[in-house]
Amino acid sequence: MTTQGLTASAEPQTAPRSPARFWATAYTLLCLLTGTNLPTPLYRGYEREFGFSPLVVTLIFAVYVAALIPSLLIVGPLSDSVGPRAVLLPSVVLAALGSLAFALADDVGWLFAARLLQGLSVGAASGALTVALTELEPRGDRGRAALVSTVASVGGLGAGPLIAGLLAEYAPWPYVLPYALEIVLLVPAAITMVTLPAARPTTRRRPRRPTVPASMRGLFLSSGTASFLAFSVTGLFLSLVPTYVTKLSGSDNLALAGGAVTLMLACSVLAQIAAAGRRALGIQVTGLVVLAAGLVLLAVAGGLSSLPLLLAATVVGGVGQGLAFLGALTEINRAAPQGRHADVLSSFYVVVYLGVGVPVIGVGLLATTTGLLTAVQVFAALVSALCLPVAAVLFRKHMTGPGNEDGEQG
Repeated sequence: MTTQGLTASAEPQTAPRSPARFWATAYTLLCLLTGTNLPTPLYRGYEREFGFSPLVVTLIFAVYVAALIPSLLIVGPLSDSVGPRAVLLPSVVLAALGSLAFALADDVGWLFAARLLQGLSVGAASGALTVALTELEPRGDRGRAALVSTVASVGGLGAGPLIAGLLAEYAPWPYVLPYALEIVLLVPAAITMVTLPAARPTTRRRPRRPTVPASMRGLFLSSGTASFLAFSVTGLFLSLVPTYVTKLSGSDNLALAGGAVTLMLACSVLAQIAAAGRRALGIQVTGLVVLAAGLVLLAVAGGLSSLPLLLAATVVGGVGQGLAFLGALTEINRAAPQGRHADVLSSFYVVVYLGVGVPVIGVGLLATTTGLLTAVQVFAALVSALCLPVAAVLFRKHMTGPGNEDGEQG
């Protein structure tokens, strides 16, 4: 891999830009995100089994983010100085331990411990894997690397609930088998991480706090805000929407609950693939407007108790989320200066995961006093209202600023 954040005399070893290593790294990102979202359709069963409320679900979700953010800040940038192997191989091991803790869970304490381990794993790996994909992309195409990174990330977010829902509904050992499968899938990921380069002995091993270069702080603020809003919707779907679906449908089918989350994220992936190569700022603008429309539909679906409207909101919201995230990551990836890539991307993922974890805690707290349907409607109204001014700011940049390069450039 090329130098990132090191002195001129201390460089990590260079990894060949082989397609096999590139796709194996993408597989690792997919597996990590799949594993962290296996619990999504199972939370309702855990509620019944261990006797806790939807607020506890949001707190379990928040523990994941609370572990993930420091891990991003402290461990993520270390791949610039100690090499990706030293960061990513332990991340895969932590992910396997998190799945093992879920499989062994017999009270709510195990759930908190499992999410803590998963948060540490994904926090350490998110920025480092995105950087690795950028450096390993066979043609050096940052736009394509960003697309693969977002598709793998969002694909994992969607695959986890679907796999767990299907296995829990139709296979034996519903609260063990999904996690056992995840551990098996992580074995080739661990082997892949062993093949990544280690730092040379002369490398300085002093960690550096992630920062954003002054030249791109305005871009980071606008694209970071867009991603925060997009992933606040993702956090809602991953934590509380399965329960929302069961209330509107009158069915406790776990595959249906997980399938709604998967549908949202599958639409996100398809939208990203369709928009690949288009101007990053334009993609963000479109995504935020579509996301706002999906949130309006989500609120109306709750008011009318309409499952078809909920499915429509899921599709529209998924498209908006995917476009907003792809545009933001492509723009950040393009603008990050050489040697500061892991710094910038770790900072970006801090914003993303704050979006995943913080707003949904507010929804959970509100749900304890107003009920889940009302809490989701309030969330939808607030976030959709915020999407539009951010879209307006990005639209002005898109029309007049220098940041309207093609998403494939870099």
